[in-house]
Amino acid sequence: MQRATDGWGSGLLGVIIFSGSLPATRVAVGGFSPVFLTSARAVIAALLGAALLLLLRQKRPARADLLPLAVVALGVVVGFPLLTALALQHVTSAHSMVFIGLLPLATALFGVIRGGERPKPAFWLFSMAGAALVAGFALAGGGGASHAGDLPMVAAILLCGLGYAEGARLSRRLGGWQVISWALVLALPVMAVIALFTLPQAWGDIGAPAWLGLAYVSVFSMLVGFVFWYRGLALGGIAGVGQLQLLQPFLGLALAALVLGEPVAWTMIAATAGVVLCVAGTRRFA
Repeated sequence: MQRATDGWGSGLLGVIIFSGSLPATRVAVGGFSPVFLTSARAVIAALLGAALLLLLRQKRPARADLLPLAVVALGVVVGFPLLTALALQHVTSAHSMVFIGLLPLATALFGVIRGGERPKPAFWLFSMAGAALVAGFALAGGGGASHAGDLPMVAAILLCGLGYAEGARLSRRLGGWQVISWALVLALPVMAVIALFTLPQAWGDIGAPAWLGLAYVSVFSMLVGFVFWYRGLALGGIAGVGQLQLLQPFLGLALAALVLGEPVAWTMIAATAGVVLCVAGTRRFA
């Protein structure tokens, strides 16, 4: 019981950190191209991860771990950051939250396929209800639909779900922060080359908000958040803890209200309460 509780607590911290990712990305693409933003955030996080691995004298992963680590890198280091950055050029961050609400289902699906988990049928009912609630809320107030933005978001959710599930499997053996650090290091050579070839031509035109957005997604979204998230998935179960992502859209909106002074409607509070109940249900039947 203590192991599961620790897993859910750690997973919640990860979700709180991730909640600022899309707003920060939205701000960052105002000053950087999506390709440079994706590669630069990966390079910065990889250097930090490599420093931690060296400082704490971590053993190198086994040869059999390289392919799973490559899958993690494809999903959460390259795929999700790049595709969401491309999507946020065409849709608002509010509209993109429709798809973030579907991420727990993708994570649970790959948890079943790759992690061998077998949730009870009631789990899927609560999970689909929570996803529908998030999607309905975002559609009611998000707007800004665009095929150029929606298609990359669908692909981003699938790759991210795969990366989460694969990383959780490895975390049970290697440790949470070690998995994301090694995945970042594995992707570093390629991402460094891409960053050099996509450097901004006019650095002076890049405003402070874009720099702050880059800093947040590099340090917190790309590294610190995963330390807690993969630990939570490994301890509490991929399918169950993955449902905490249902809270992410609302945490992001709350963050926008506190930082940007945007109003919070009563519908947000009501929808959040419903999502919390769905998350509680998924935990019960995971």
